[in-house]
Amino acid sequence: MGNDSDTGTATGTGLLPAADKVRAVAAEHAADADRTRGLSTEVIEALSDAGFARHFVAAEWGGSQGSFDELTRAVVTVGEGCAAAAWCASLSAYSARLATHLPAEGHRELWGESPDTVIATGLVPSGRARADQGGWRVTGRWAYVSGIDFATWAMVCAAVPGPGGEGPPQLRFFALPRETFTVEATWDSVGMRGTGSHTVVVDDVFVPEYLSFARADMVTGKNRTSGIPVHNIPFQPLGSLTFIAPVVGAATGALEAAAGLVTGRKRTVSGETKLLRASGGIDAARHLVLQNAEVIDGRTFTPELMARNERNATFSAELLQEAVELLVRATGTSGLGERHALQRLWRDVTAATSHVALQYDTSARGNWATVLLGAAES
Repeated sequence: MGNDSDTGTATGTGLLPAADKVRAVAAEHAADADRTRGLSTEVIEALSDAGFARHFVAAEWGGSQGSFDELTRAVVTVGEGCAAAAWCASLSAYSARLATHLPAEGHRELWGESPDTVIATGLVPSGRARADQGGWRVTGRWAYVSGIDFATWAMVCAAVPGPGGEGPPQLRFFALPRETFTVEATWDSVGMRGTGSHTVVVDDVFVPEYLSFARADMVTGKNRTSGIPVHNIPFQPLGSLTFIAPVVGAATGALEAAAGLVTGRKRTVSGETKLLRASGGIDAARHLVLQNAEVIDGRTFTPELMARNERNATFSAELLQEAVELLVRATGTSGLGERHALQRLWRDVTAATSHVALQYDTSARGNWATVLLGAAES
């Protein structure tokens, strides 16, 4: 394994060749994941063995301390076989990176026995907490927590009273071990079924101070516990990368599936043109997504480049959705057969690109418009 002395991140952790093996296993079980709304034991074990959960964990705890480029390429690879597996792979890595903001004792609690601890995160502040002696008491419900079926920890965001009980509420993250929360099976989306993005329920659970940190730390990227560069990154340039990389993989898999159908009498000028246009959109999206990873690994956090990262991700989502729709039109009824992978990948891409982090209005428009047009007049 190489190491970049300037960034402190591994230049090659072995994740990429491992991801290719995961792709094969995930593809074999993708139809079952779609049918049962959860990843199989074989896929979960393959993700763990590959090292997704430990990719951003510090070397001190046996983690890979890896780069964003390597993770992004690995997630795309897995997505070619199964979008849901890639989504869970990506979120397990990013959730662990988020958890590095915990105090040092929290690191020991999470990774003292293994760097492969799987954490599932509820980013939306859907709960509340109040101070208690040495910690907090947390209550709430967090929907759409992907990978919670096989996670051993949940990281949830909740509002706490302002200092002295006055002023506006503040937001904090809380890490909870499996035995302290319940899971309600609420995930019924037509796409990305295998992610098992169910609801986490917490009822007045005590969380010690060392398993909590301020959400503002995540936003600014200033880690009070770890000086490792990969643990000190603003949320703006990387938030959407978590979700768009699996979609690139899924669209790539859809292109391969569609190409297998456009043969014989179906190989028309119209069909070939649709495949050609779709392949261009997918390649363009991949380029933009890898450009985002390059910005983060290069630590070039200027307002312009951070806003461009947001723009890249949302525009890529649009490109990929349009590309997969072209593939469906190119293959006709054959591609929509329940037994064919294309219709599943089409549903997966449609569901994934509906995520709030991949929408222009909620993720990219304001910041990129300021870059292009300057600040709006008051």
